[in-house]
Amino acid sequence: MTGSAAKQYLAVPFDDARPGNSSSSPMATSTPLPENPAAIPYGIRLFRRLPRPSCLSRIAVYRILILLLTYFFYVAYHLARRPLGVVKNVLAQTDCSNVSLPQNLSPCDLEDLLRNRNGSWCSWEPFGGGDVDSKKKFSALDFTYRFSYAAGMIVAGHIAERTDLRLFVSFGMVMAGMFAIFNGMAYFWEIHAFSFFVVAQLFGGIFQGTGWPAVVPLMGNWFGKKRLGIIFGIWNSHTSVGNILGAVIAGVWVNQAWGYSFVVPGLIIMSCGIIAYFFVVVCPEDVGLPHPDHSDESMNTTTVTDSTDVSIYEDPTYPPTQARKEREQSQVDAAAPPVEKKAITMWQAVMIPGVIEFSLCLFFSKAVYYTFFFWLPVYIKQTTTAGNQNSADLSAVFDAGGIIGGIIAGAVSDATGGSATVCGVMFVLAIPSLYCMVLYVGQGFPVLITLLVITGLFVNGPYALITTAVSTDLGTRPSLVKNTHALATVAAVIDGMGSLGSAFGPLGAGLLSTYGWHGVFYFLIASQVVALLCLTRLIYREVRHWQQKRNRKMSVFQDQQPHLLNGKLNGKSVSRTGLDDSTLDKSASFTNGGRLQSSPV
Repeated sequence: MTGSAAKQYLAVPFDDARPGNSSSSPMATSTPLPENPAAIPYGIRLFRRLPRPSCLSRIAVYRILILLLTYFFYVAYHLARRPLGVVKNVLAQTDCSNVSLPQNLSPCDLEDLLRNRNGSWCSWEPFGGGDVDSKKKFSALDFTYRFSYAAGMIVAGHIAERTDLRLFVSFGMVMAGMFAIFNGMAYFWEIHAFSFFVVAQLFGGIFQGTGWPAVVPLMGNWFGKKRLGIIFGIWNSHTSVGNILGAVIAGVWVNQAWGYSFVVPGLIIMSCGIIAYFFVVVCPEDVGLPHPDHSDESMNTTTVTDSTDVSIYEDPTYPPTQARKEREQSQVDAAAPPVEKKAITMWQAVMIPGVIEFSLCLFFSKAVYYTFFFWLPVYIKQTTTAGNQNSADLSAVFDAGGIIGGIIAGAVSDATGGSATVCGVMFVLAIPSLYCMVLYVGQGFPVLITLLVITGLFVNGPYALITTAVSTDLGTRPSLVKNTHALATVAAVIDGMGSLGSAFGPLGAGLLSTYGWHGVFYFLIASQVVALLCLTRLIYREVRHWQQKRNRKMSVFQDQQPHLLNGKLNGKSVSRTGLDDSTLDKSASFTNGGRLQSSPV
């Protein structure tokens, strides 16, 4: 290793202002900023006593820490949601021929058990009333959980912006873990009252709703608004990873002692809540670092003329709206010192352009996703020869496809700047994949696995993109950056509306499944079509934006044709087929309601 290479990896004191290799970054400032000692958790105070590699700046270390913490926090959230979908096959078994009879029952009690339970004696009361009755009860539990989750999320978003996010997410995870354990205690306490399960699902859903309005603002605080799609596409794989781990962990005890299928995930999420209390840093300003968006804006004095904020959600060819006026004003004073943040109301969040469309779209998108989440193990068991544990393991394949879908959606959205169009294309492609699930059911495990991966990719892609990158983009509009704190409220409104869909979707699927699975998949296909229709206006805006951008490039190209004939532009070699984006941005701008004005280069 050369001397320069060795120097690059030397350890330096954590709070050393030297940025290492990140000196070119505006975030790696050498100017110390005031800290907020009261907001620095105890774990971070110890963590800062450790040396850090000189190749990493302070902001890079904190970003890595927040990325990993929020990722594993939401893995734990989803891990704790999964057990009920896995243990349904054990709670309501229709065939007990392969289950050993209890050894501690008297002959009379055994005869009474077999006679009154109609051959399904191994089911857990109150779910042993037959296939139709058990599906109705499970549908009611799913609806209770998802509806309370949606309501809890909306309220949580309102509270999150008015309290310490570290304490908020820590308390939410601990309580969510307690009610997950409470579910499993029905097995150890031999509780057979349906009301017990309803109460457990009700409060479990409420505290599960505290997760999203907390982790999304944390990511937004540390990573800003730049290239959100690919970052959030990778980060949002926590949803599928949590579902996979939840299915696997719950499947370990599903046949022996299903209570542990709830208890173990509950303990895991409670442990994450304790870690959050000691290690979460809410925002860069708390540790003397600048906010990423404020830093970027203060260093950029060029007026933004080709922003997605303008071209997609607001029509640039019409007179300026109030939102556009606010954005223009925010660009003027972006470099001003930030004032104290204040939260916005729910109504203000709803009125942000694009929030209504994406909220309605997510309603139907999550209805489809959570139908698979709650009912896929049951569907696999009833349509294949797989048992309880194998059904749980196979259902994880759907989430593996979802990881790929979320990353692809984020990457394409970053490359094109068209989140609505990316979602629309995936909705269209999901329709034939859902139909194939009906057409090729029972054709063998290789076919099933292939269809689950493809369906998971197209179903989870839009869901992941809307709940992460789109929510963060809408919650950090240019007019909101300076003096408002909107991200938690916007994330809660969009995902809360989607969670209402996740309540009605599994409910409808459970009721339709009593008449056969074909009706369920036709219902899912219809939901995908409606989700697509909700985005038609935004898709139109995005397509028109691309056309305007192309026309602008062509106009500038034609204006510079004499220079291009000579093969150079300002002494710089240029392709004869077009100009690069940097040249175009310097030679053209939108003014007077979007009309093109070209200027000499």
